[in-house]
Amino acid sequence: MVRPVARTVPWRAIGTAGILGLLLAGVPRLTGDQTNDWLALNSLRASALAFALGLAFLLDDPARHTTAAVPTRRAVRHALRLALVAPVAAAGWTAALHLVPRAVRPPEADVTLEAAAIVSLALAGAAFAVRGSGRTRPGRAVAGGLLVPGVLAPLLWPGRWALFVTPDDERWAAAHDRWAVLLCAALAVAAVCAAEPLRRRAVGRAG
Repeated sequence: MVRPVARTVPWRAIGTAGILGLLLAGVPRLTGDQTNDWLALNSLRASALAFALGLAFLLDDPARHTTAAVPTRRAVRHALRLALVAPVAAAGWTAALHLVPRAVRPPEADVTLEAAAIVSLALAGAAFAVRGSGRTRPGRAVAGGLLVPGVLAPLLWPGRWALFVTPDDERWAAAHDRWAVLLCAALAVAAVCAAEPLRRRAVGRAG
């Protein structure tokens, strides 16, 4: 089953987004002596958003309505897609981190937590769209729904909930507690939405 699933993974969209993410992460290195902590942090956040936009297309599958009749559950098919892409995404993010000069690189574990939460939101959105509408290509709508909040949130997010702060801010640790909660919530939504709808299961058994 690995080979058929691998053929349906939208590698082009994921790869294009990955290249964009690496270019964004490389901005501080290109600026040389002009770079600073703020630029490095926000370059990595932009890079994480680019990776997430690519992974929003992960569940795009033109043959979904055909494969829905196979005995393998949807959750397994989704997990297999994720397993195929995860090593590539991890390698890409590691490269993005190391493109940022060490002198201005933000705490790697914390910024990786932010990236994981953003990516998980994209995956949860795609899984929700598939479960709710049965779309074969939810990626474009999910990416659009992620892009606008992803750009505006750092500007409009209420300060009392502090997510988008800098490492020298006293709220940095509390902000990453919130990022962890957001990550867990997104993963839970993705897991729930990966299950087959009850009505469809009932129809399958009746048939």
